[in-house]
Amino acid sequence: MASALMVQGTGSHVGKSLVVTAFCRIFKQKGYRVAPFKAQNMALNSFVTNEGGEMGRAQVVQAEAAGVEPSVDMNPILIKPQSDIGAQIILQGRVVGNYSAAEYHQYKREAIKSVRESYNRLTKKFDLIMIEGAGSPAEINLKKHDIVNMKVAQMAKAPVVIVSDIDRGGVFASLIGTLELLTTSERARVKGFIINKFRGDLTLLKPGLTFLKKKTGVKVVGVIPFLKDIYIPDEDSIALEKKRNNSGKGELDIAVIRLPHISNFTDFDPLEREEGVTLRYVEETSKIGDPDALFIPGSKNTIEDLHYLKTRGYVKEINRLKRSESAIIGICGGFQMLGKIIKDPYGVESSLKSIEGLGILDIETQFEKKKATFQVEAEEIEDSDKGKSRDLVRGYEIHMGRTRLNTASSLFRIKKRSGKRCVVYDGAITKDRKVWGTYIHGIFDNDRFRRKFLNSINKRRKSPLPEARRNFEYDTFKEEQYDKLADLMRKNLDMNLIYSMVDI
Repeated sequence: MASALMVQGTGSHVGKSLVVTAFCRIFKQKGYRVAPFKAQNMALNSFVTNEGGEMGRAQVVQAEAAGVEPSVDMNPILIKPQSDIGAQIILQGRVVGNYSAAEYHQYKREAIKSVRESYNRLTKKFDLIMIEGAGSPAEINLKKHDIVNMKVAQMAKAPVVIVSDIDRGGVFASLIGTLELLTTSERARVKGFIINKFRGDLTLLKPGLTFLKKKTGVKVVGVIPFLKDIYIPDEDSIALEKKRNNSGKGELDIAVIRLPHISNFTDFDPLEREEGVTLRYVEETSKIGDPDALFIPGSKNTIEDLHYLKTRGYVKEINRLKRSESAIIGICGGFQMLGKIIKDPYGVESSLKSIEGLGILDIETQFEKKKATFQVEAEEIEDSDKGKSRDLVRGYEIHMGRTRLNTASSLFRIKKRSGKRCVVYDGAITKDRKVWGTYIHGIFDNDRFRRKFLNSINKRRKSPLPEARRNFEYDTFKEEQYDKLADLMRKNLDMNLIYSMVDI
């Protein structure tokens, strides 16, 4: 039976995912089989496993750091918000329905059974389970229905480390207040505090650390400095606030429309890491400018986001760019929006039965009741390459829509879905190859495809391709970042105290 260590926080976005990622890599480096676990995750960035199950991206990142294959058991409940009051619930990789908050609270009585099943399966395969909480364990209005914080710690018999973000201010009040609002048995599980995102002279903080230990009796494991040169993929859309948003002058300029229900923006992370590329997210038409490429990303509510584009002046700007040298690309929901029409006869997303698309690609989309979730291997279709062997592009599909091509040409030929051979045509592209779309997420993780794409827009600028871009390998880059993160944690945390909490 595996041991467990749980990381909780004083609130959302304080660094829980980052700390779990670091511990996954550290224990992997020590030779242990480690699995991440988050009972319930609310996120619009998701991933598809080898078996075709959908799970949150944060646990995929943590699995990568641990050097193990992602499994839906690592994130048995995924909540994907569709509106302010409703969300799609995914249980052990499969959609179970759309629920209001009140309906989901009732459903949790059943969902907790799946949480236990998934956790128990992991304990039979791994030496250590690194558990992540959600939000804060001290949310009084939510504790009765808790299935992700202290209830999981109790289930796993796990010691708890609480993380807080000093960059937001009020770190001592947050830590002390969180502890005060826990029950006696819950407080007994808390074995350490971690202060995250510190800037400045650590000696000035030490009186506060001494007070914290004296006041609570809980040891401070360490203080993590604000990360400046370590890149770990972000979990959700709040991270977009931190993304670069400059003009891109003198570089390849790539703009992504920040839709209200944007999903899987991690598709663009590899482009952002490229030498000589400026990737920016735009929320106003006045900020679009003249990019080398404009992306319409995935969406959890395609119909509502398409309406947003129409009412906010984006259609005029997109048509302007269509007449220029700019490339226009749609991924998943963005691909659907580029078409002639989107139909929703079953009310999957909206009460609207149909909505006219942007009309740039001659395609039609209809939402189906069943979601398509596959890992895929595909090859790009190019008339000039007939008879030639082509590089395989690997990625994954997550969509409710089925798209029919009229006069448009397919972009990819999918040869495998979830490991099974097939012939399925995906995407669409215009004759001049400036406008295209695809259902495949993660295509820019493929180094050769990414370089080919950047070369294509580079040629329009008639500028040379930087040497650094020719050599950049995204998977290697990510591995280096996980190692750097682990090194940073070792230098700033009392790892012997962490090791003493884990019985392995």
